[in-house]
Order: sequence, then structure tokens, then C-alpha cells
Amino acid sequence: MVLNNMRPCVLVFSGLDPSGGAGIQADIEAIAAQGAHALPIVTALTVQDNERVHEVVPVDAALLARQAMLLVDSMPIRAVKIGIPGSLANAETIACIVQLLRARTPTLPVVLDPVLSSGRGDPLVRGNAVAALAPLLAVATVVTPNLPEAAALGAIDCPHLLVTGGHGPGDEVVNRWHSRDGVRDWRWPRLPGDFHGSGCTLASSLAARLALGDPMAQALDRAQRACNQSLADAYAISGGQRIPRRIEHRGA
Repeated sequence: MVLNNMRPCVLVFSGLDPSGGAGIQADIEAIAAQGAHALPIVTALTVQDNERVHEVVPVDAALLARQAMLLVDSMPIRAVKIGIPGSLANAETIACIVQLLRARTPTLPVVLDPVLSSGRGDPLVRGNAVAALAPLLAVATVVTPNLPEAAALGAIDCPHLLVTGGHGPGDEVVNRWHSRDGVRDWRWPRLPGDFHGSGCTLASSLAARLALGDPMAQALDRAQRACNQSLADAYAISGGQRIPRRIEHRGA
């Protein structure tokens, strides 16, 4: 049977942010904005707003696995995006699911946003966050840490590494892509203000572009452009960090 208007699917593992600025809502919006479809698996529930994270409660790993395996068995998945795993058990479960997908689709791209803490420094993984990320680093195609995360993780053995420079100094944000072919920089004017969910936006936009078939260099370029525009168009929901506008505003 031929299905019309099929969109490529991105399997997403991420936490639920009730403020709607980061986490699974950010992932869904960013993926949809690129023309792909998110299959969202919530790995952790959080108590947070657009400023601070107060509590992280991991979802049961067995439930997470049942949700994901149903999707794996019934839908063609073109990419995977991984955000906060919540716990080491969830990280190990996710890695097993990705390995199963890879056995079926060896070229499946996997984007890992190694979220160690919130933008304000609140921890987002129960226990040792670096240890929890280890099984996920082993299955990642591209990892997108910010400067503090890259420093915490140390040497990352991955085909592609995009270190984002939002935490760096100066009037420009320098994002640096490391691959086995060398190093490439993108430079973006530093935007005023602080943003909630910028890392989720970039990583999910990248996963969507890869699901749509873009080669890595083009996917990285398009994802960064989309993220930069969403930050430039960010809006407020209260005091504190602003929310990236990932979906075009269609109001009057």
C-alpha cells in the first residue's frame, strides 16, 4: 500500500518540562517545524519552570521500553534524538533500543544532546550523570554538548561532535564541528537575553534534518540556522529565560 504525504519519523527520548520551554515539547515543536514527525517517549518527569529545575523523577525503564518497542515494530524510524535519560537504567534501556534499530537500519542517525544540567546548573540526571550518558555515547552518531558539558565529558569518541559556544565569551557564538575529516566553525551574532530550551531546539532540528535525508554538513548548517532564528524570535511567558519560537507564529 502506498501512503501519501508520509513524513519521516524521529524517535525521541526526553524529559517532560511542564513550562513547555525545553524537553519533549521543545523536541516535538522543533521536529515538526522542519517537516518531520516526532515519536515522543518521556524518560523523566520534572518539577521546573523556565528558570530552575527542582526535581527529576525517572519514568520506569520497563514502561519506556514497551512504548518504544511498539513504535519500533510498527513505524519506519529515520532518526533518533536523545535528551535527558533521567537515570542510568533508562540510559541503558535506550541504548539497547537504539542497538536494535541499528541492527535493522545500520545507517540510522542518532543525535545525543548530553544534558547534564539545566541552563542554571540544576542537575537533570539522578546519580552520576556522566556514567549515565556512557551507554548513549556509545550509540551516538552526533553529540551536541555545550562548552561546560564538553568539559565534563572529556574526550568524546563519536563520529561527529558539535560543541556549542553559547556559554563562551565575546559578541559571537562559535559552534565547532569535529569530525574525522577535520574541524569546521560556524559563527553567529550573540543574541541578548537568556533562553530556555535552546539545546533541545538545536539537537531536535538536527535529528529532523537527518531524518529528511540531509548529509551531515547540510543538516548541521540548517539546524543551526533554524535554532538561531527561533532564539531571535523568542518570547516571554514570565520573568526569566525566554522561550524559543520554534513554530512559525500564524496569528492575526
